[in-house]
Amino acid sequence: MDYLETYIPKEYLALKINYCKKQLEQLPKVKLCEYHTSGEAVKRIIIGKHRYNLDSSNGKKYYAIWLEKKKREKQLQIYQVVWDSHYNSEPLTECVPHKASRKLYISPDKYVILNKAFFDSLENDANKDHPKNKNYYFNGTYYRSAAERDIAIFYTRLGIPFKYEPGIILIGLNKPVNPDFVIYIEELDTCIFHEHFGMKDSSDYLRMTKVKYGNYTNAGLIPELDILFTHDVEDMPFDIRYLYAKLNTAIYGHTIMHVPHDVIASYNYC
Repeated sequence: MDYLETYIPKEYLALKINYCKKQLEQLPKVKLCEYHTSGEAVKRIIIGKHRYNLDSSNGKKYYAIWLEKKKREKQLQIYQVVWDSHYNSEPLTECVPHKASRKLYISPDKYVILNKAFFDSLENDANKDHPKNKNYYFNGTYYRSAAERDIAIFYTRLGIPFKYEPGIILIGLNKPVNPDFVIYIEELDTCIFHEHFGMKDSSDYLRMTKVKYGNYTNAGLIPELDILFTHDVEDMPFDIRYLYAKLNTAIYGHTIMHVPHDVIASYNYC
C-alpha cells in the first residue's frame, strides 16, 4: 500500500505513529553487522555483548526481531512524513495504543475477547446460504454488492485486515450470524464489526435490520464503537468517504476510553 497516496484520518494516523514508537521502544537493541573473514563476508546478529551467526537458533530468533525493527522503523518514517505534510504539530498524545479487551457475549455467562486470537479464529467468506453476484469480485472474493466490494477495497488500501461474512455466535441465537465485515485494528488489539445495509425501501429488510441491531447490542457491542453501521439508499447512495469518518470515530473512541478523564479534560482542543 502507498500510504503517501492514501488518506488516513488524523486520530488513526496519530495512533499508528504512537504504536510504532511503542513497538520500537519495546524491541531489544539488535544490530546486523557484516564481517570479513578469510576473504568472505559473514553477517552476524549483535545484541549486547553477544554475537550470533544467522544460521544459529539465537541468530534466527534475533534476526527476526531485527527484521521487525526495520519494518516498524520504515512504517514510522512513512507515517511521520504523512503527518508532517498535513499537520503543523506533534501527533496527538491521547491516541495511545493499548489492548482494548472488548467483550462479545455468546451466552449469559460466557464471552470472548475481541482480540487477534478471536479474529484469527474466524472463517473468511463463511456464509453459504445465499448466492452472490459474480459481478462484484475483488482479491479472491465475490461480494454481494458494489458497495461491499468498495468497502473491501477501502480496508485493503488502509492496510486493515478483515474477514468477510464470518460465522459468529451471539447470545440468545440458535445459529451463527454473518456480519458483513469484521476488521482487526492491530494498534488496539481489537476487532470492530461492520454491517452495511441496503434495500432500505423494503419493509422486510427494515425488520431484519432492526433485529440485527438488537442482536449485536444484546451481545455487548456498542454501536459506533464495536460495530459500525453504513447504509445505501436510492436517494442517498453510499459514499466511501463517510466510512473514513465512522472508522476514525470508533478508533478514537477506543483510545479515549483508555485515557483518564482528568487527563482528557486537560487537553486544549482550540
